[in-house]
Amino acid sequence: MHETLPPEDGRRSRIVVPSRSDSFLRNFTEVIGGPLGTRTDPGVVSPGIYAVERVLIVLTALAALVGILLKGYCRANGWETPTQFYATCYSDFPELFRDRGMAAGVFPILGSGSQFEYPVLIGLIAGITAWLVPGGDANARSLAYFDINVVLLAAVAMATVVVIARMPGRRPWDAAMIALAPGIVLAGTINWDLWAACLLAFGMYFFARQRPVAAGILIGLATATKLYPLLVLGAILLLAVRTGRWRPLLVTGGSAAASWLVVNLPFAAVNPSGWAYFFQYSADRGAGYSSPWFAYNLVAGRVGWPGLSAEAVNVLSAGFFVLACAGIAAVAVTAPRRPRLAQLSFLIVAAFILTSKVYSPQYVVWLIPLLALARPRWRDFLVWQGVEALHWAAIWMYLGQVTSAGSSQHNLDMPYYVLAVAAHMAAVAYLMSRVVWDIYDPTYDPIRRHHLDDPHGGPFANAPDGIRMPLRRRAGSSHPSKASPLPSKAGSHA
Repeated sequence: MHETLPPEDGRRSRIVVPSRSDSFLRNFTEVIGGPLGTRTDPGVVSPGIYAVERVLIVLTALAALVGILLKGYCRANGWETPTQFYATCYSDFPELFRDRGMAAGVFPILGSGSQFEYPVLIGLIAGITAWLVPGGDANARSLAYFDINVVLLAAVAMATVVVIARMPGRRPWDAAMIALAPGIVLAGTINWDLWAACLLAFGMYFFARQRPVAAGILIGLATATKLYPLLVLGAILLLAVRTGRWRPLLVTGGSAAASWLVVNLPFAAVNPSGWAYFFQYSADRGAGYSSPWFAYNLVAGRVGWPGLSAEAVNVLSAGFFVLACAGIAAVAVTAPRRPRLAQLSFLIVAAFILTSKVYSPQYVVWLIPLLALARPRWRDFLVWQGVEALHWAAIWMYLGQVTSAGSSQHNLDMPYYVLAVAAHMAAVAYLMSRVVWDIYDPTYDPIRRHHLDDPHGGPFANAPDGIRMPLRRRAGSSHPSKASPLPSKAGSHA
């Protein structure tokens, strides 16, 4: 197996075309004349104005426009409870602008008495965008704050799509999953999570290009925005164990720690209590909306079982996440072939989401770029996004009921909301199972079936195994986990 690298003579490399390689998408191309012809040379022949990145940017812009239009009711009538839930146009931006003092000139974290429940880079983004809000009445200023942040998020989404499209390999069109993701259209403007996803995408891009210092800096900045990008270092750790190559982990992890400290230390020095509030809030909070622990407490309250305290939720959440990570580590060291970085990253972040104390609708943004790199299969992707859209609608209807104190006959009753949470969890668990299956049988892996090793693995690409503990198999067993060679014509449908 060998990595496909850019030709030394500067010629373009052929790229994988979704209408050929993905059987699900192939069925939807008849309205435009069918899949791309076998005599074409995508990536080699110039596409003119229809360059991949240009098309992806246009698609991202259209998706961002749809996302803004979905907030039309609140933009016209204001973000008031419970109508913002019934109109499914809720966003944290106007709420935080009013309630965290930014409308009165308090800078998040640094301001005296500020209690801002997000990491420092989000505090910087929130505070700087608040400075850009012009004068006027309260509603007009809240709308301006929302609009400024949404425009910036649209640019961030475009940057994310472009950097994913430029990842090493031959699959730039996989970034269309991010450009058109229903989860980003629906939930991308709830909070600042797209900033963290973008910084992490850049970090993974530099790691893929074997620039671990730059990768670490970006991962550290992403972690200063949301904590989940730190989990990607866990995937790098597992690959270091599997290959025996420790330098990428040490350099990337050290650079990430350094950049995180550079960003955080000034805030901690100027306002220690304001800086520590995020960590205290995260540690002390109990079961949050859409977590399995919150769903259990709802059911327990209905049937008379004892509920889970905040302390119990802390123990259960951390314990199950550790168990999940142990299982992922077992997969990493027992698979017949070294897993890809994106596969392990997706599994760890998905495990964190399933076991966390809260699952806000915008957390779907965390997984979308990782899935586009780990398992770019449109059928599974769209089914999962449909389930996430169902959960997105269910939580707003449930919050509408809770905040309006209305009769359940006019609202979404608790059991249906719990079922939506369970459906979301089942869909994420299914994707994890499919990624694990791809790891044990690379012939199902959309990336490796084209004779690539790990285009996103950077220093781990094509690395020999240092440690491997193969699973025991009964004599004569033909389980797909056996290390069978890839078919010689796996890439013929690219």
